[in-house]
This record gives sequence, C-alpha cells and structure tokens, in this order.
Amino acid sequence: MPNSQQTIVVTGASSGFGRNTAERFAAAGWRVFATIRDPRGRHAQPARELQQQGIRVVDLEVTDQASVDRAAAEITAAGSVDVLVNNAGAAFFGVVEAFTPETIQRQFDVNVLGPMRVSRAFLPSMRDRREGLIVYVSSVVARFALPFGGVYASSKWALEALAETSSYELAPFGIDVSIVEPGAYETNISNSRTGPDDSKRVEAYGELMPLADRLFGSLTAAAAGHNSREVADAIFALAERPAGTRPLRTMVPSDGSVAAINEAVAPIQRQMLVDFGLSDLLLPKVPAHAG
Repeated sequence: MPNSQQTIVVTGASSGFGRNTAERFAAAGWRVFATIRDPRGRHAQPARELQQQGIRVVDLEVTDQASVDRAAAEITAAGSVDVLVNNAGAAFFGVVEAFTPETIQRQFDVNVLGPMRVSRAFLPSMRDRREGLIVYVSSVVARFALPFGGVYASSKWALEALAETSSYELAPFGIDVSIVEPGAYETNISNSRTGPDDSKRVEAYGELMPLADRLFGSLTAAAAGHNSREVADAIFALAERPAGTRPLRTMVPSDGSVAAINEAVAPIQRQMLVDFGLSDLLLPKVPAHAG
C-alpha cells in the first residue's frame, strides 16, 4: 500500500503499542489520527507530544457509542480512512470466580465491544470504496488458557473470533482484517492490571496466590528487554503489504509456541469452511505465521 497521504486511525494512542504505532506511521508520512480518552485532561501531555509530531489527536472513549460516533464523524469529515488499528484495551487478571459479573462485563466492554463499535463506525465507507485494512491488537493469550488470566484471555478469544469471522465476510469487499498477537511487553496495560473485586472470594483461593505471583513474575521477566516498537513495526509492515496478501494472524515476536498453534489451526479452519460450503469466502491467504 503506498504511504503517500494514506490515512490511519489508531485507538488507545496515549501510550504503549498505540502511541508507538501512531508515531511509526507519522514518521513514514502517513496522515495519522490518534484517539485518546480525555486528551485535554488526564492524557493532555501525551496528546501534546503527539500533536507536536503532526499527529491529529481525537477524543474517543471506546465504551461510549456517542463518543465513537463523534470521533468517527470528525475523522471521516477530513477524508477516507485506509487503515484502522483497534488497539485500546484493558487487562483484568486474577482468579475468575473472584470477579463479579459486572467487572467481567467491563472487561468485555473495553476489549470486545469497544473494537466492534469503532470498526462499525468506519466499515461502511471502506465497503463503499472496496478497500481498507482493519487491525485488531490481541494477545498471545488469545490462543491458549492461562490460569489467573481467564477474564482477560476470554475477552481476547472473543475478539479474535469476531475478527476472524469478519475477515471472511469482508474479503469480498476488498477489506483485509489482520490480528496482531503481541507477547509480553512492558506497556501501560501490563503495568496497570485490574484485579478481582470480590475480596472474600480472593481469600478463599489464598493457598494459590503464590502461583499467581509466580505467573506475574514470569510475565514481567519475559517482557524485560522487549521493545514495544516491534509491534508498531509489525503493524506498519502489514499496512505496506499489497491488499489480499496480509496474513490473518501475526505474532510478535514471530517465534514461539503460539506461532505453531496458528500454523496448525489455519488449514483446519479453512477446511471447515469448505465443508460448510463457504469456500467462496476463502480468498488466497498467506500462511498464518508469515510476517
């Protein structure tokens, strides 16, 4: 995809993968819209720093439909959008039973319904033009079960199911869908995990807490030395690829067991669609592990 005045929208751009992605595309000459919650208040500093790089900052809260609609109207008034990166997210970790349903609903509202709200706001114009790329920033934990990570992981599993389904439904309209699965990185989302809200249920699992501490220690150790800009580079590489050749899933870093899972599952998934008589939706795809 040529980058001359191409337009990208990145959600959750105040820090981490979102900010890195906005800055990566701006440096390459793209017109960038970085969406941030409360850019005039709590996120005023990153908003100013992004604007100093020529990036347009837009106020957007993914859990608020009115906010999404206002932001989309402001952005599309300036022209068509070529790439949408659904990056905004939150991480809830802890014993599943100790989360109240209301808190689990909050997790899904940010990580699942939020990206769907944003995608629905920009898809009609992409379908009309019969071109575009939507990127969903997921996680490696969307491909396996991790104790104490069930609430977060299940939201990412749900996101990937919706994203992959959309990839088949949108392909005939010339729209690519790509899922980026980062491993462990030191970002704001990993440093601001939300825990369970039912303290009595947490106490009932007290004997397991050393295992949870061990897990979080392992995640922290795995993130050490990894530069979150690698994820931005992977997203940029996807945007640069010709339409129709982008892999459905890209793991960052590209090695590891999840890459093997993706490679093993992809042909089974494709065969299932053939068996259900949906092969017309299967456009040629590169291998799931390709970068």
